[in-house]
Amino acid sequence: MQKRRVVITGMGAVTPLGLNLQESWSAVRANQCGIGPITQYDTSEQKVTLAGEVKNFDPTAAIDKREVRKLDRYTQFALTASDEAMKQSGLCVENEDTSRCAVFFASGIGGFSTTQAECLKGAQKGYDRVSPYFIPMAISNMAAGNIAIRYGFHGMCTCPVTACASGANAVGDAFRHIRDGYAEVVLCGGAEATITSLAMGGFTSLHALHTGDDPNRASIPFDAERSGFVMGEGAAALVLEEYEHAKQRGAVILAEVCGYGATCDAHHITAPAPDGSGAAAAMTQAMQEAGIAPSDVDYINAHGTSTPMNDAGETAAVKRAFGDAAKTLAMSSTKSMTGHLLGASGAVEAVFTAMALKDGFIPATLNYKIPDPDCDLDIVPCEGREAALRYAMSNSLGFGGHNASILLKKWED
Repeated sequence: MQKRRVVITGMGAVTPLGLNLQESWSAVRANQCGIGPITQYDTSEQKVTLAGEVKNFDPTAAIDKREVRKLDRYTQFALTASDEAMKQSGLCVENEDTSRCAVFFASGIGGFSTTQAECLKGAQKGYDRVSPYFIPMAISNMAAGNIAIRYGFHGMCTCPVTACASGANAVGDAFRHIRDGYAEVVLCGGAEATITSLAMGGFTSLHALHTGDDPNRASIPFDAERSGFVMGEGAAALVLEEYEHAKQRGAVILAEVCGYGATCDAHHITAPAPDGSGAAAAMTQAMQEAGIAPSDVDYINAHGTSTPMNDAGETAAVKRAFGDAAKTLAMSSTKSMTGHLLGASGAVEAVFTAMALKDGFIPATLNYKIPDPDCDLDIVPCEGREAALRYAMSNSLGFGGHNASILLKKWED
């Protein structure tokens, strides 16, 4: 069967940089950092005090007030981002065959704040006294389920859970679902809200988080002084459509999805393969699927977590996948601005990558100071730059060895 073209017609975001995509992308272009002291709980008894929080979020802007209390924060983010993406797409659900409209929406952990709160309540009052909404608020697939309910999409509804690769897998799997003829429309993305004392304690015990108190030296991907990632929260949503379907209804096309690769290191539960072979294979798959050469890729939005192993391993992976072309492409990490949004990161970074193509602008790796010889590619230090971009890649690498790479192309009529 002939492979079908897949395009992006709508995008939305809720991030530490802004309450919608325009605010978030404007902050990226202005080299702003969304990381600061944690306000959602008392950090005085814990080592980690910084995070990329979503500020001044009002879920009732997109969700009925009566429903808000039944939804965990991550689902509230998901519905808000989806509302923005659907509005931008201009899709009229009444005109669609909803059995051909699907939802692929990820979360790495799901309703963590609900789980923590209800566990504490159960310990204090008895476990039969926990909320009747506990389970549907906590499970990872409920953002996807609520999105499908809201828009009446009756096609496949799924939630990839692949740790920090979840959001990228959702976008990539959605691309293939349309490309291979199973749907005309997929609303995809990822959401996460894990800035809680328990979640932060767990990652601190893993020695995964930065423990300093200077926001400008906290999330510093590829810098020799990087010491761990900074937790972020938020969501991003994309409306993907089969090209002819989008064209027929006169949709404004934002970018084209043209390649996807997904592999597993099969190496370690938290550490990436040191030689970057698994991640390199995902990047190579994405380029092969798009039918392009490594030299055609102008920009990579790196996974770039600001951990010693990830950044060195990802650099090695890019060199392995791109060969001599690695010397000429630009690769930056927007996690320097947002922190690490776990299962939402791949979706947020896919949206930023699409905007980079649309605007011809490469985001910076913010607050970079000290070079690391193991991270010696062009990481666009400190300030973003204007550039003519045609193909751009977004990488996401997760605990368990999950690797996902999405390849996007600037829309050309």
